[in-house]
Amino acid sequence: MSRHLSRADLAVAEPIAQFAEESLERHGLDPESFWTGVSAIVHELGPRNAELLAERETLQAALDAHHRARPGAPDPAQTRAFLTEIGYLHPEPAAVTVTTTDVAPEIAELAGPQLVVPLLNARFALNAANARWGSLYDALYGTDAIPLDGELAPGDRYNAARGAAVIARGRALIDTVAPLAAGSHAQAVGYRVDGGALRVELGDGARTELADPSGFAGFLGDPETPDSVFLRHHGLHVEIVVDRSGAIGATDPAGVQDVVLESALTTIMDLEDSVAAVDADDKALGYRNWRGLMDGSLAEDVAKNGRTIRRTLHPDRTITAPTGEAVTLPGRSVLFVRNVGHLMRTDAVLDRDGAPIGEGILDAIMTSLGSLDDLHGTRANSRTGSVYIVKPKMHGPDEVAFTVELFERVERLLGLPARTVKIGIMDEERRTSVNLAACIAAASDRVVFINTGFLDRTGDEIHTSMHAGPFLPKAAIRSRPFMQAYEARNVQAGVAAGLTGHAQIGKGMWAMPDLMHDMLEQKIGHVRSGASTAWVPSPTAATLHATHYHLADAFAERAALPPLDPASLDTLLQPPLATPADLGPEVVQTELANNAQSILGYVVRWIDQGVGCSKVPDIHDVALMEDRATLRISSQLLANWLLHGVITEAEVDAALAHYAAVVDAQNAGDPGYEQLLPEGEPGVAFTAARRLILEGAAQPSGYTEPLLHELRRAKKAGAR
Repeated sequence: MSRHLSRADLAVAEPIAQFAEESLERHGLDPESFWTGVSAIVHELGPRNAELLAERETLQAALDAHHRARPGAPDPAQTRAFLTEIGYLHPEPAAVTVTTTDVAPEIAELAGPQLVVPLLNARFALNAANARWGSLYDALYGTDAIPLDGELAPGDRYNAARGAAVIARGRALIDTVAPLAAGSHAQAVGYRVDGGALRVELGDGARTELADPSGFAGFLGDPETPDSVFLRHHGLHVEIVVDRSGAIGATDPAGVQDVVLESALTTIMDLEDSVAAVDADDKALGYRNWRGLMDGSLAEDVAKNGRTIRRTLHPDRTITAPTGEAVTLPGRSVLFVRNVGHLMRTDAVLDRDGAPIGEGILDAIMTSLGSLDDLHGTRANSRTGSVYIVKPKMHGPDEVAFTVELFERVERLLGLPARTVKIGIMDEERRTSVNLAACIAAASDRVVFINTGFLDRTGDEIHTSMHAGPFLPKAAIRSRPFMQAYEARNVQAGVAAGLTGHAQIGKGMWAMPDLMHDMLEQKIGHVRSGASTAWVPSPTAATLHATHYHLADAFAERAALPPLDPASLDTLLQPPLATPADLGPEVVQTELANNAQSILGYVVRWIDQGVGCSKVPDIHDVALMEDRATLRISSQLLANWLLHGVITEAEVDAALAHYAAVVDAQNAGDPGYEQLLPEGEPGVAFTAARRLILEGAAQPSGYTEPLLHELRRAKKAGAR
């Protein structure tokens, strides 16, 4: 554990003090004034933070008592009246008008994929930041987007048949992006630029041009034989790379070596769900990586094919526009940073009474401080002079208003103009969903993001109505009317509040990174819902998902949406409870097995290795992207079933013991892996999994962080 240093009337862990004071020195800020200001924020806002958490507990106690007295599906009218009476349901604002300014066009005006990556992992962070541009050929060839069997199987060497299928898909996309006045790009044998227009020569000797000349964005190289041609469609760029000496280009009639898509327009650098940050050393690493992204210095040595490659941030790209002018295209994603929520406290800083301070308060201060290198220097990320912070797990408009006040205080502390720090509102808690318009109104001049997320939102749904009765299995919950209402209302409320032109409206993660064929079949639904972004698990997935934003126009889809139906609130307030017929013995045993294996598979890496997000094989060995949100829904469901007698503690223990061996076998190739039941005794990770289920009903809002942090710290201290 790091030693603490005296700063103002605070005790600050040495790694945090070092990070802060390095940043202060860079920008000529006085350390004494800074720490005095930090103390004021801590001691004035800390009690307010505690009051908001106490309000959560008061409301939950009222809900528990209500559901115990009236188990089963609630009556809509009675539910509204009750929730209004206890202060859970706020009055709907008469009108909400979002006025956020100085927002990057990638956030306010464009639609495209979004990555979420753990900020403690520099390699992942760099890969995501650099995923603004991605090879469509590589993404198609290397995944099951093209069938992996038969004559199209990748094999040990380049498969020309598979390559031809990839090229055909690429040409088809170009025909969608920039159709020709006559013929198809599949017939092209050459591209050139003449008089500011793109001319295309076809195989039959004919010459043509784009049906819509405005789709030509520019080129690289000689206009007669360009190295690259840039197209623009729905605001996104597509690059046709021409290289007649390349391995692919040499066999292509037009010399096309690759098709490169503008892919991850934005990325969330995560300090919350996908990291295992439990102490000052972990937090300082995250803050330093964020600063490295902001000043452009972050680098990582990566071993690849027997060589060591130094990975750094990609530069911007300069092309020649049709007018002949040089135009700069961003080379990197626009970066958000996700802070933690209001719940947890951290001993990285102790207040004047020696108590840990709110971790969310520390995050707001330190990530904004780390952004100064960009605001005052590179302006590579904040081209409009803004810092983009996603704030998760807020419960209702009062908590949003508290975050706004915190950001205002941080701006004054660092001498930043008002409303520099923008807020992303995660619509992942029930109390936020039912009060979404009021939440947006509370941050109407700085909101830049709202989104939905099935996993955390369902975890909170279960916990909120824990005593109403047993819930359906997870897969069945996804298709229930409350979830459909949640997804639709999020977009409709955002549109009604005027987020278009000011902020993103987002959708959740595709959690199966190896199943890209299925993603291509299904995730276009997020674009057609009117959402302007959606989460993907990898740069490759970002490139494939980018094709959806060419096949459908998110903003046109949004304009065609019906207005928000006030009656849909009743649907949203109906928890997805099960009937006895839904929970037959086979269904229960299958769900228990799936969740026990999933919880163990994720927790063992979190506790033993400090890995907050990774591909975890499920019970069928399908790799799933797991983070704390997946853990929350799994543990809350089993806690709910345990509470209502659907399963017993003995059955939970038997399932955990059985699947501990399965998870051990799945991790047999990991030299750093530790068995869950070493010598038949439960290790710390096994204990964590068991407690998350058995104590799940008592955890605040069903969150996993209190138990995970406690046991990860025990593991780091040497516990077995």
